[in-house]
Amino acid sequence: MARRKIIEIDETLCNGCGECITACSEGALQLVNGKAKLVKEDFCDGFGDCIGTCPTGALKIIERDVPEFDPVAARAHVARTGGAEAVRRFDEAAARHAGAGAAHRPLRPAPMAFGGCPGSRVRMPSAPATAAPVADDGLPPKIQPSELRQWPVQLHLVPAGAPFFRGRELVLMSTCGPIASADVHWRFLRGRAVVVACPKLDDTGPYASKLAAIFQDRTIPRAIVVRMEVPCCGGLTAIAAEALEQSGRSDLALDEVTLSLDGDVIATERIAGPPAR
Repeated sequence: MARRKIIEIDETLCNGCGECITACSEGALQLVNGKAKLVKEDFCDGFGDCIGTCPTGALKIIERDVPEFDPVAARAHVARTGGAEAVRRFDEAAARHAGAGAAHRPLRPAPMAFGGCPGSRVRMPSAPATAAPVADDGLPPKIQPSELRQWPVQLHLVPAGAPFFRGRELVLMSTCGPIASADVHWRFLRGRAVVVACPKLDDTGPYASKLAAIFQDRTIPRAIVVRMEVPCCGGLTAIAAEALEQSGRSDLALDEVTLSLDGDVIATERIAGPPAR
């Protein structure tokens, strides 16, 4: 133990936007039950890059007795959970922090665009959608068939070892994804199993262990996290990466697909497992 600077989070002020988690290059923060938490003291270097991104002032630097910062373990952690891009960000932050003194540490929250949390900021699509034709009952007709071949779908409800997981790729879908994208069924669900979760609003405590138990089915060759572009949705990828680590599997491919608020795929990345072909 050593007395040193470390982050402290006031949960009463935290709105769960996830901006601080994105800003933390060392992987010390996670979204747990809709609140940012310091989950690994020895991953926090105390420089406070996360503070300047917080719109509510929930984060501050304090001094207390904690384990020393472990850069080797932190770098290995971000490599497992975030891949090459996360390691690049870690190395850039390490170089920046090596030359920065206390005066360079951001101690006040930066101003943010109107609307607060990016996940709840009001935005409008660039072009209005054309209304679908309606039938006699006042509802539009069914345009394409459902590709869902299982029930239930919510992560709390699905049983590990369910027969609909066997031999199929697994989609971990954000709750908002099917609303944002009309293409979800044919693009992501066709021929796959699916579980649905929200890292901000759900009780996520059991999620990593539940997913790890599902991943134990070695006939599942690949898991695909389908998340929204808002920062808080990145917690879904973190949960999947933690679950993969708990499962002990090195053969399971874990991919992340990011959707824009218009439903377009704006990024795809291999998070863990065999290299993408």
